[in-house]
Amino acid sequence: MKDLVKKLSESFGPSGSEDQIRQIIRSEVEQYADEVRVDSMGSLICRVAPKAAAPGAAAKRIMVDAHMDEIGIVVSYIDDKGFLRFSPVGGLNPHVLLGQRVVFGNGVVGVFGTEKLDDIKDLKFDKMFIDIGARDRAEAQAKVRVGDAAVMLASFADMGCRVSGKAMDDRIACAVVIEAMRRSRPKLHEVYYVFAVQEELGLRGARTAAYGINPDVGIAVDVTLWGDTPEHAPFNVSLGGGAAIKAKDSSLIAHPAVKNLMIDTAEKNGIPYQLEVLERGGTDAGAIALTREGVPSGTISIPCRYVHTPAEMVDMGDVDACVRLLAAMVEELASPAGGGIL
Repeated sequence: MKDLVKKLSESFGPSGSEDQIRQIIRSEVEQYADEVRVDSMGSLICRVAPKAAAPGAAAKRIMVDAHMDEIGIVVSYIDDKGFLRFSPVGGLNPHVLLGQRVVFGNGVVGVFGTEKLDDIKDLKFDKMFIDIGARDRAEAQAKVRVGDAAVMLASFADMGCRVSGKAMDDRIACAVVIEAMRRSRPKLHEVYYVFAVQEELGLRGARTAAYGINPDVGIAVDVTLWGDTPEHAPFNVSLGGGAAIKAKDSSLIAHPAVKNLMIDTAEKNGIPYQLEVLERGGTDAGAIALTREGVPSGTISIPCRYVHTPAEMVDMGDVDACVRLLAAMVEELASPAGGGIL
């Protein structure tokens, strides 16, 4: 599975420019789906039909979501000397960018630089630029244009039981969903696996995908923060502690039936888990839950250190726990009992 994680992590796909990563994911999932389509926002939607028809009623719809976009930058201005000014796409910290490189969709590489500062605390995006090695505006414009997007240039690192790289938020969840698709097959209800766009800009792709699917229950898979590094603020999630089952974040209070089914499923199958309350931040489950008349929704989270940096780190044991929990949840929800929810 590390090969898949590496492929997804190193791929290009900032919010609003997900074409390349969508094609890579599509090539991985087509063999497991009965229908694959791309909606008008660009989200990849994979329908898996049940083994048998639901008796006496139409099949229910289960939506499983992971967002495939990543944070990045977009060029906002090119000056006479060929330096690029930029705007962030998603939640970037300017201090994280110093000394880092970016890569554009066409392969052009740039280096972050900064104007002279009296105090590093004064560093803001409007004090920064990107140097792509151009000697003037004309040479720069031959390489990139205003409106072009770029992502952090960072290689995947295999650290044994843990791995590190860019865009683990949320490519690690995409890997979890792909593997869960491979392992599970619904019995009586349809499952829609969605690889959503533009989550980093406000849960946009999941919102429109959920409206079109009109699911009866929703599960988002995403990363969460960590609480196990030196002097970190108290937080009930650690790398190596298992799948994190979300109780609450800024976008969602998990539906009690969905959350409790996750806990019961984890315990029944011997899957290590930990409970999560995230004070700041949200996932696509928040958008799914508010679709149409409302959708019972919850989130399976992968613990991840150094979120929104080029060196996000996850534990492969946690990843496996999330795969097992998601696959078991699909089996429970798509069973005759519907997990007690459908």
